[in-house]
Amino acid sequence: MEEMEEELKCPVCGSFYREPIILPCSHNICQACARNILVQTPESESPQSRRASGSGVSDYDYLDLDKMSLYSEADSGYGSYGGFASAPTTPCQKSPNGVRVFPPAMPPPATHLSPALASVPRNSCITCPQCHRSLILDDRGLRGFPKNRVLEGVIDRYQQSKAAALKCQLCEKAPKEATVMCEQCDVFYCDPCRLRCHPPRGPLAKHRLVPPAQGRVSRRLSPRKVSTCTDHELENHSMYCVQCKMPVCYQCLEEGKHSSHEVKALGAMWKLHKSQLSQALNGLSDRAKEAKEFLVQLRNMVQQIQENSVEFEACLVAQCDALIDALNRRKAQLLARVNKEHEHKLKVVRDQISHCTVKLRQTTGLMEYCLEVIKENDPSGFLQISDALIRRVHLTEDQWGKGTLTPRMTTDFDLSLDNSPLLQSIHQLDFVQMKVPATPILQLEDCCTHNNSATLSWKQPPLSTVPAEGYILELDDGNGGQFREVYVGKETMCTVDGLHFNSTYNARIKAFNKTGVSQYSKTLVLQTSEVAWFAFDPGSAHSDIIFSNDNLTVTCSSYDDRVVLGKTGFSKGVHYWELTVDRYDNHPDPAFGVARIDVMKDVMLGKDDKAWAMYVDNNRSWFMHNNSHTNRTEGGITKGATIGVLLDFNRKTLTFFINDEQQGPIAFENVEGLFFPAVSLNRNVQDFPGVQRMSLPANAGVTEDPSCCGTAKSMSHND
Repeated sequence: MEEMEEELKCPVCGSFYREPIILPCSHNICQACARNILVQTPESESPQSRRASGSGVSDYDYLDLDKMSLYSEADSGYGSYGGFASAPTTPCQKSPNGVRVFPPAMPPPATHLSPALASVPRNSCITCPQCHRSLILDDRGLRGFPKNRVLEGVIDRYQQSKAAALKCQLCEKAPKEATVMCEQCDVFYCDPCRLRCHPPRGPLAKHRLVPPAQGRVSRRLSPRKVSTCTDHELENHSMYCVQCKMPVCYQCLEEGKHSSHEVKALGAMWKLHKSQLSQALNGLSDRAKEAKEFLVQLRNMVQQIQENSVEFEACLVAQCDALIDALNRRKAQLLARVNKEHEHKLKVVRDQISHCTVKLRQTTGLMEYCLEVIKENDPSGFLQISDALIRRVHLTEDQWGKGTLTPRMTTDFDLSLDNSPLLQSIHQLDFVQMKVPATPILQLEDCCTHNNSATLSWKQPPLSTVPAEGYILELDDGNGGQFREVYVGKETMCTVDGLHFNSTYNARIKAFNKTGVSQYSKTLVLQTSEVAWFAFDPGSAHSDIIFSNDNLTVTCSSYDDRVVLGKTGFSKGVHYWELTVDRYDNHPDPAFGVARIDVMKDVMLGKDDKAWAMYVDNNRSWFMHNNSHTNRTEGGITKGATIGVLLDFNRKTLTFFINDEQQGPIAFENVEGLFFPAVSLNRNVQDFPGVQRMSLPANAGVTEDPSCCGTAKSMSHND
């Protein structure tokens, strides 16, 4: 818990908070310290004068930062408030924790009241010593700020857990060990301070003095002070204003500025904010865990750099000694360069260790503080600081962002001595910088599969200094077979088409340059789609085919037959798709089936040896391949008919269906290779007037023909 101590100390006095108050910026400050840094402002800047002028500024509006010079940028140690003609220049001082603060412009007036209750000068201004935001106090002065009871409780628990012996709270320098505690004053005294500050006479004679250990127990068991409303001091907080994000009392709701605001039950919001803070801490805890592991990695890097340095030096000495006298003069220079590289690497890693250690210490301290705050049972006090803590936790988590836990230096020495030149070239001897490139890293977030294609992306390691001239991408055959090259080039992204559906591929990448080839990257496993979604392909269609509806609808502008293919090819598995005829006039004979990518596009499907099809009219159908007609079958299509195509590579067959009934026998056998869904269309204005359409749903694929129109019921499916 020692790392939490920074969260519990006042930024002004550097000591543990005493009677802390919460400023509107959510930072805390001791009430006595707040009085010490008050500065009186001109009358023209007071809230009353602003309200009188109609500016509508609230009691807690911040002054613009350009109106107040918070401290001098020079190291003179002086600062002044700029923008106020009557404001005197006052010297600033540093608190024990290094925060610059301003002393009061004038000594506080003598009063019989305690410092917490004494009035403050009219038109006083206070500047937060942490964020340097300023505000002018209203008539209530410091009493207008809520007290942070939760922070007081955390400090009490922290001090009780840390202090083996209770110390006097009134000793000015080194606190002595306390001998008694006054239950009424709630203060621990040593004997000299008790005689000086708590004499056993007068009103103090009735106070009960107990041993320090007993006083600690009674303090722990005593009920915590209940937070009261800053506007209505006699009322306890009972609700939570959602708009203002602060606890309020019932008078604030009835007659105060929160009367029209949305409010919720105090207990419910207490539990909600505790839950939110706990969830935020989970994320921050993960970052802290990663930071600890990262520090271990960095410390291991230091050891590895040391070992690599020793090994490299030994190798270098051996090479230089082998070149006898001519190499001895060069050896010292080369060793100096190695040592310089060694020191540079160590410096970079040690600097990163130092930076990460400080950051982790701050994060751990915040976590421990938040955990102590969560233990607090005062809903009102907790809700006064929960929003600010949640924001701090999220902000601290964001600071452990991507790249923060990445080493800035490699452990390798990118130096290689070339001892092959002849003796007369010794004076040119130098480290060879050219090496094979580092192993590429696959960027998993950018790698994906779609249908039967795979897209892979990669990059060079961020700390790599050896350039790569190109990359070699390899895939296996989808059945665990040997790898084969599918791409060689300079690009760092590649899409591979024409893979098998429902198959698992292994992919790997390596880099190369003139020196050689790098190691392979880690193997990436890719799974192609089990179900194929496809539309028709404008790039492979005849120019008379007209596409619309995101290529899910096609029409033909020619009187002759024209062919259009689907975008997705099939070579493995079982695939079935359907088309429903929505309009059919004058008995045309469209053709449906499969084709190679290089099928003829200006004749009916099946006229050449690149297509296998069924063409059908209103009475009968035929199977056609290589201009050969077979298996005439009775039964045609009408409006509302459904045509199905079943391509089964397991049995190497192609079968057709009309209205869920098989049309004739198996149309074609021994079907092997890569096939694309295909349809041929034509147009006959005299025979088929109007616009007719054939389409497939949900990205499956669409065909439009002047002679028929329809909608498919399913996509291609791969078993």
